[in-house]
Amino acid sequence: MNTTPTTSPCIARRYRMHGIVQGVGFRPWIYQLALRCELTGHVLNNGEGVTVVVQGSANAINQFDSLLFIDRPPLARLDDIQQQEIATDSNLTDFSIKKSDNTDNALTVVSSDKSSCPACLAEMRDANNRHYRYPFVNCTHCGPRYSIINRLPYDRQNTSMAAFEMCPSCRAAYENPLDRRYHAQPVSCPECGPQLRYIAASGEILGQRQSALELAVAALKRGEILAIKGLGGFHLVCDATSDSAVTSLRQRKQRPAKPLAVMVADINMAKRYASASEQEWQLLASQERPIVLLAKNDVTSPQPLSAAVAPNIDRIGLFLPYTPLHTLLLDELDFPLVATSANLSGEPIITNSNDIIAQLANEPFKVVDGVLDHNRPILNGCDDSVVQWVGGAVQVLRLARGYAPLMLPTKTIATHELAVLAVGPQQKNTLALNIGNNLCLSPHIGDLFSIGAEGYFARTLASFQRMYRFNPSHIVRDLHPQYASSRWAENQAAPSISVQHHYAHVLATLAANDYQGQVLGFSFDGTGLGDNGELWGGELLLADNQQYQRLASLQPFALIGNELAIKQPWRLLFALLTEQLDNTQLQQLPCFAEQSDNQLNNLKRVMSSGKMPMTHSVGRLFDALAVLLGLMQHTQFEGQAGILVESAARRALASDVMPYSLQLQRNADAALPLGSWQAQPLFIDVVHGLRNGASVEALALGFIHALGHAICDAASATQQLLSQPLPVVLTGGVFQNRCLTEFCQQQLSVRGISWLPQGLVPVNDGGIALGQLWYGLHQLKQTAKDSAKPQ
Repeated sequence: MNTTPTTSPCIARRYRMHGIVQGVGFRPWIYQLALRCELTGHVLNNGEGVTVVVQGSANAINQFDSLLFIDRPPLARLDDIQQQEIATDSNLTDFSIKKSDNTDNALTVVSSDKSSCPACLAEMRDANNRHYRYPFVNCTHCGPRYSIINRLPYDRQNTSMAAFEMCPSCRAAYENPLDRRYHAQPVSCPECGPQLRYIAASGEILGQRQSALELAVAALKRGEILAIKGLGGFHLVCDATSDSAVTSLRQRKQRPAKPLAVMVADINMAKRYASASEQEWQLLASQERPIVLLAKNDVTSPQPLSAAVAPNIDRIGLFLPYTPLHTLLLDELDFPLVATSANLSGEPIITNSNDIIAQLANEPFKVVDGVLDHNRPILNGCDDSVVQWVGGAVQVLRLARGYAPLMLPTKTIATHELAVLAVGPQQKNTLALNIGNNLCLSPHIGDLFSIGAEGYFARTLASFQRMYRFNPSHIVRDLHPQYASSRWAENQAAPSISVQHHYAHVLATLAANDYQGQVLGFSFDGTGLGDNGELWGGELLLADNQQYQRLASLQPFALIGNELAIKQPWRLLFALLTEQLDNTQLQQLPCFAEQSDNQLNNLKRVMSSGKMPMTHSVGRLFDALAVLLGLMQHTQFEGQAGILVESAARRALASDVMPYSLQLQRNADAALPLGSWQAQPLFIDVVHGLRNGASVEALALGFIHALGHAICDAASATQQLLSQPLPVVLTGGVFQNRCLTEFCQQQLSVRGISWLPQGLVPVNDGGIALGQLWYGLHQLKQTAKDSAKPQ
């Protein structure tokens, strides 16, 4: 009997791995797996991702193969693994990590910036560690990525850390594959890395290193306002419990009412000021460290937040420290900090101290009393992400630090041979482009209403073009020709494709789900140019990736004074009520009590002239409702009415909800097979409710439920009309309203109708660029397919 053991034959295999695999500790993890499996070979970064060659017994390689799917580095994401059997090589006698191979075809996914990991924070607090109290400690599991990268591959010489020569200790950690700082490009320590400095408003440097931190702490304790440099830009910071400090910040920044975000030291401090579900606390503590909108805590804290932080609303935006510097600051303070983006109103976030001094430290527009700066340059600005928990999932309101650049792999459409750029809308602008078979959505850029904002748009685009060597063959833009992004697209050499705004909202959700079928898209927002030249914003669309049909829309009403009606929404309310109520009845409402007969008659003449633009916007309905309910008279910031109405609705008891409805009526418009939603009767019902003593809270909730029932009724009617079940898409800024979205989801579930989730794609205009990209890719694919057909 033969008892000689059989030996597994030696084989070799090559892996090509795509995803978030650079700068996240992926190569040392592969190195350790290979040693564990007793394999020879090598691993290297290149412009396409990571390439691995392993050689050894078939059993060992199969073990290695199975371990690739277990316990990956926390920041890594594998989108695709291609493997190929190759010839063995007798020269492969060990396993090594090779130098990065820079190619001309960059397909690597750039990781977003991540918050400090527990291991680094523990070292920073350890008096015996060389990183003790060092505000830039990091490793492969945390720290800056996108904000410091200049080009790919992600190696130190291609980042803003290139100028910092590593000391022997950092070099040893950087070169040791078994160290968690192996090839962590921002690795540094107090001996060799970036340092703090404290600058007076005059520009004079008052302190450096530890003394800079001490000066900042003392200034904050005195109630002063500082600009503090974070990962992707500066924050304006002050004591969040001080009425005088917060009020002064509002006055100086000319931000009278918009809520301010608050940075708290830890979850325990957060619980003083907010009530949340376990999922919301986990979201707050996640490594992305977003600003999370949470319910204000009804329990009085021993150190309550200033009422000026988020006046007249029931929610507060909290976030935890995400850099070592933030942690060191809050370790020295016993109060939370207002931390809002450092910029002039309407301008992008500021990323260097020279601009802070020039724009925010000089009279007559002095905002800051001092600046806590450091000398690690920010190459790519990136604001804080803003999210909330809606219907059992994260809803992104602003896509930025921690999440962006957002890379979505697509398997349903081959995009690698195309180069399409989508330039987004006018407000909440982002950019989108295809990188290999990934859809890339940039961080939040902002509203393109100024030269500074347009410059930030251009710089963000240049960063992506430089990193990915991206030269678009086609550009996709909004249908509106006067948007800054549309004008920019039309001035480029590449041909442009236009796509309707609300259709792009729906397409963004299709892209988020890599979905190819038809959907019923409810696209509700503030405005957007329709394909018939009207202002849309309350649309039901039957849509797929190639085309859409408008099935229903909100009955249009007048924007009296055009843009002035958005700033003075009582004009919108007048347009909705004037056909049903005479002057005396209107003047009985508090919002019109001071309007004379002549003034009201003048408004009626303006309306009857037929020269006023009309809007189909559901967002504008919320503006009018907020005025009718006495919640506001003038709009002080975008989305204010929706926030106030939702806050009122959440205070209502479910038993008090008013049984109102928003009726969908058939009309003569053949372009709308289902008809139009009639808002005027609903507003008259609310007027009667006020006269009969119904509470503002009950009326607000009744309005939201009426809108929700209208959505679900239209979905059911369309399903019956088409005789097929189609998933629903709820998109547009109106669906940032948690009460509305959760009510719709609950009602759709009762009716057995499914809906597509939004994922991490913003539901507001921040997702438009992704929808534009999805449309452009499918249009070009279809054009290529049609051209290939025999004529």
